Amino acid sequence: MALKLYDYWRSSAAYRLRIALRLKGVDFESVEISLHPDVRAQHSDAYRALNPQIRVPAIEVEGQVIGQSMAILEWLEETYPTPPILPSDSLLRLRARAFADTIACDVHPLNNPSVLNVLKGTYGADGDAISVWYADWITRGFTALEAQVAGHDTPFLFGDAPTIAEITLIPQVYNAQRFDVDLTPFPTLMKIDAACQKLPAFAAATPEASKP
Repeated sequence: MALKLYDYWRSSAAYRLRIALRLKGVDFESVEISLHPDVRAQHSDAYRALNPQIRVPAIEVEGQVIGQSMAILEWLEETYPTPPILPSDSLLRLRARAFADTIACDVHPLNNPSVLNVLKGTYGADGDAISVWYADWITRGFTALEAQVAGHDTPFLFGDAPTIAEITLIPQVYNAQRFDVDLTPFPTLMKIDAACQKLPAFAAATPEASKP
């Protein structure tokens, strides 16, 4: 039976899981939970009953629905270890996890639509202010990441194949491009993005390829 992924095509956290599932060749069923502001299906009684956090992504495993993309990535690695999305060397695993968490914990949450909606609705931020906010947090995170990986001598950030680092990076690059963030200061990150886009698993997981 295919794994069930509660998904939204433009969710970058769901995008992470689509990449990982395709890299590992895991069969999955995508169940659309529309986050569009005119639909907000994540707030429906039916989805709230499945996932009280009312966020996507989530997966259904043995009748249980569990959210949080980074925890799910770790579960996928434990359950479907081949091909791995963590390096074999323990220090490189630490570095790859730290890279991924910089995006998943420091950058992405501050640019999540739920935060942007509070900035608009509660604090009166207009579109220009939101764009400045969005770009600022991406630029801070990418500046640190670029410094950490500049000059690496492997095809991907931490070895010969993409890892959890690329799985989190590529969706964030997509978001940055959507918001017209200047990415020229980050040549290493953009080089890795270009390399990943050539891989079938990444290409098949893009928002455009996943849109219903």
